[in-house]
Amino acid sequence: MSEEEVPIEASTPVTGQSRMDAAWSSETDSAASVARSSIKTGQVFEQVYKPWNGTLNPRWMRNWAIFRHHLLGIFRKGHRPWGVPTKLFLIFVFIASMTDVALTLLFAILGEPSLYELWGVGRNNLYAHVLGFFPRNMLFYPLVAALLVGGVISEDRSNGTSALYFSRPINRFDYVGMKYLAVASIQALIILGTLMLYYFADILSMGRGWAWIIDTFPMFLTTMFCGVLLIVTYTSIGLALSSVSRGKFFPGIALLAIILGTKTLAAIVEGLFDKSILYLISPYDSIAHVGQALIGANMMYDHPWVWSLVSVLAFNAISLYVLSVRVSSMEVTRE
Repeated sequence: MSEEEVPIEASTPVTGQSRMDAAWSSETDSAASVARSSIKTGQVFEQVYKPWNGTLNPRWMRNWAIFRHHLLGIFRKGHRPWGVPTKLFLIFVFIASMTDVALTLLFAILGEPSLYELWGVGRNNLYAHVLGFFPRNMLFYPLVAALLVGGVISEDRSNGTSALYFSRPINRFDYVGMKYLAVASIQALIILGTLMLYYFADILSMGRGWAWIIDTFPMFLTTMFCGVLLIVTYTSIGLALSSVSRGKFFPGIALLAIILGTKTLAAIVEGLFDKSILYLISPYDSIAHVGQALIGANMMYDHPWVWSLVSVLAFNAISLYVLSVRVSSMEVTRE
């Protein structure tokens, strides 16, 4: 077997032909030697670029594809693979959120006015359905938001799925908007969907007239607005946390820590100093304070509700800013 030095020329053209040799060197030699019994060349690749001359789908259809990928994954296969525990928990929360609907129907059928007043449609009951702390905003709604936002953006960042999105004619605003809308829609099915069932079940079971509907419908719309405010705030904070993470566990745990942790800290400070001002750092309490003022329910805070409204707007503004910065920095490759 002969030994031969193979010179490397910078001007050698790239033709798609390649040769692989085994090379070695010793401490005394200044050049590498190769062992060649016979040289065989082969075609490694042939890269040809072909322009796309077809017609692209309209923008709304591309956005709909992103939206349904996340939303329909809850109900059927072929879309985002939500886990079975997540689906079971969503079903459980949906059924548990209709307890006041079931009790309203039950007491209406039994004809018990005193018991019906405890569960029938009213200011405090409408407020409690959406913004009641226990069990809805302690055990149900924050957990739902945490499960949904866990890997919506973080998995795209860690797995390189963003390359599938941004290699298509999809801008980052549509990318974030459709994911935001999908997560918010799933929460709305539970929070606002059960609220509508609660209100209309009362109308049907009690045979309410137009006078009662005219009196209570503004409260119902106000409660719907408070529910939208709750959904938007939880979704904004959750997606911001998901955008700064590369896993699906940190965003969910951090969201629960923010919502429940700030609530607990503010409650401890209020118990020690009898001041409710620290509730401004709690997303839930700020929304609850605004809801109490708008719906007309019993006020539980000492500071002005406008301060809580400013706090809610600040939570959403900061979260959306972090989300936009992180998504704008996403590349079309795995990070």
